[in-house]
Amino acid sequence: MSINGLGYLNQINRTHSAMQGSLGKISSGSRFPSASYGPSDYAISVRMNSNTRATQQSLQNTQTANSMLSTAAGGVNSTVNALSSLRDQLIKAANGTNTDSDRATISKTVDQTIATINENSNIQYNGMNLLDGSHPSIAVADSHGYRNVALGNMSAQGLGLADNDGKSTLDLSTNQGIASALDTVDSALNKALDQATDIGAAQQNLNFAANNYSTQILSSTDAESTNSDTDIAAEITRLRSHETLNQLSMMAQKMFMNQQGMALNLLK
Repeated sequence: MSINGLGYLNQINRTHSAMQGSLGKISSGSRFPSASYGPSDYAISVRMNSNTRATQQSLQNTQTANSMLSTAAGGVNSTVNALSSLRDQLIKAANGTNTDSDRATISKTVDQTIATINENSNIQYNGMNLLDGSHPSIAVADSHGYRNVALGNMSAQGLGLADNDGKSTLDLSTNQGIASALDTVDSALNKALDQATDIGAAQQNLNFAANNYSTQILSSTDAESTNSDTDIAAEITRLRSHETLNQLSMMAQKMFMNQQGMALNLLK
């Protein structure tokens, strides 16, 4: 092939390569879709993207954990209400106007309330029991490590309202037994209130963390966009220019080859 023919071919190869480069930037939306477009810039872009994705996952973990704690908080609040009702029943039972039959009726109501407390302790999230003591803490993972959110045993046994066999430890048959039962219920109520407070504080911290993660994601996304995003309109213009130049080069090469063929025929 003659020198002019090689020149046309080289021009076609260059424009084709430039077209592929523009297509890569347009399809990826990045000025550095691979290391061949700029090794250092590509590495910076990948690291920034990786950090952003880690922060996004941290935000998702925080939101999921907060959802779980909201479920646990609902169970604890129900238990607090049940314990308050239980305390009212015990004070009612302590009144001297009650007969043995009245106290027996109140005792049945107490047993039903204790059963409700046990039901609350079996509340689940994603198949896990939250308040029966089987999961004493929840690990919330983020890009910097993890934090533990404590969950106590809110079952009747865990609160001291029932023995190991699940039977009530509250004795309503005598005034002394009722006084002791009131102390037990007061202790259980304080424990449930402490758990409600702990969950509320943990949720408050998670909300702060979620807000911080959202701010970080916005900032890192803006920075990554400034560093890596390609100007689609400008790149499309370059692509069209490369396509036109490629077509002209191919036409010129074709004309040159035709001229060479005509010259050879004349020589023959």
